[in-house]
Formats: sequence, structure tokens, C-alpha cells
Amino acid sequence: MKYAIIADIHGNLEALTAVTGAAAKEKVDAYLCIGDVVGYGADPAETIRLTRSLDPKVVVAGNHEWGVLGLLDIDYFNEYAAAAIEWTKGVLSQEDLDYLKSFRMEYDEGNFTLVHGSLDMPAKFSYILDEDDAYITMKLMRTPVCFVGHTHLPGIFYFEDGTIQFTKGPEVKLEHEKKYIINVGSVGQPRDGDPRASYVIYDDTLSTVVVKRVAYDIEAAQKKIKKAGLPAWLAGRLAEGR
Repeated sequence: MKYAIIADIHGNLEALTAVTGAAAKEKVDAYLCIGDVVGYGADPAETIRLTRSLDPKVVVAGNHEWGVLGLLDIDYFNEYAAAAIEWTKGVLSQEDLDYLKSFRMEYDEGNFTLVHGSLDMPAKFSYILDEDDAYITMKLMRTPVCFVGHTHLPGIFYFEDGTIQFTKGPEVKLEHEKKYIINVGSVGQPRDGDPRASYVIYDDTLSTVVVKRVAYDIEAAQKKIKKAGLPAWLAGRLAEGR
């Protein structure tokens, strides 16, 4: 199977449209989504609709879904995220909310696991930012590969020669008896200095993972954020990839 794995779309329809167009050319067999379909961006209902149309094999919940559903205290979020969550609540239909409620907290299948943040108490949405964080999740992994999002920083942690290593990739050949944590980056709000949308192609037959980047119409996404009355900072950061 060849999967397109997406995360942290954050209501950015332009970015998700660009990613799905690029993934179509890869002839993927299925989509996997690691949460935060909504939040920050001005098109939460539209990104939900497009995500559903992809018929993803599974979607796991992100902290922004939980924030919108009232399952995570608003104090968890910074002021910009909190403002976007409150705005998002007002524009989603009950059908949209019911879809968000259907997301799983984590998912295992065969050789891979999906979780938005960390396997260490997934509902707390901890970040995997360094080797120490990666070690905690690797101890809990029941599969050789765990795909995550949440940090908006694409990269690959792996266990080799008794230590945890990190590479930005963009490609890795998965080796037998090694463990990997793959951060797929963010579709809708990258934070690694590269404003292009990020996603992953995972081929479980070839045992390869490739971090992909694709340009999208940032200016259009920015205009929508400003028109919606969301914090202008959320628009500005898109062009800077931060």
C-alpha cells in the first residue's frame, strides 16, 4: 500500500487542495490523517469536507479538534489558537462537529501507529521535540513505525546503535528491527522556515518514507484569515513558515 499521510491542516483549504493534487500524481492507495483538520485557518468546514471526500482510512484527533469540542480546556491554548477555536466553533455545523467526534485518539495497524502528539498520555497532546521526548514514545511503541504531527516540524527520529538519532530526511528506507518516529510536518501551517505544505508518502511494500513539500496559494489563505476577522498574525506567519 502507498499512503499519503497528512496532519495539521488547520483550516487551510488552499494548502490541502495543493497537497491532494500532488498526492494524486503519486497514485496513493489511501490517506491517513493525524489530526488538527481545523484551527487557525479560515476554512474549517471546507477542509473537513475535503478531508471527508478523501475517505481517509483513519483520522486521529488533534488538540484543536478537542478544543473545538470542549474536551480540552481553552487555557491549554495560546491567545491566537484560543481565538481561532472560539471562531471555529461558530462556523461549524452539527454534522461537522459529529465528524470531529468520530476521530480516534491513536491507531495501530500492522507495522505502523498514528498519534497526533505523543504515545505518552495521548490526550495530553505532548510534543516530541527532541531525542528525550522521542525516547518516551519509542518505549511505548507496539509497532516499528509511529507517525506523528503536532509540532509542525517534519523530521525523523530513529533508534540506532543504542541511541536515538534525528534526520530531516527527506527520505528514509525503513530497516528491519529499527524503530522510527516520523513527524509528517504540517499541511496548513509549517513552522520549519519553509512555507510550503508538508506531508508524507509512506510505501509499506517498499518500506520507504518520503517527506514531500508543495507550494500553494499563501496569499489567498492569508486574505481569508483577515476577512474572517481572525488574528492577523495567523495570516502573516504562513508566508514565513513559522
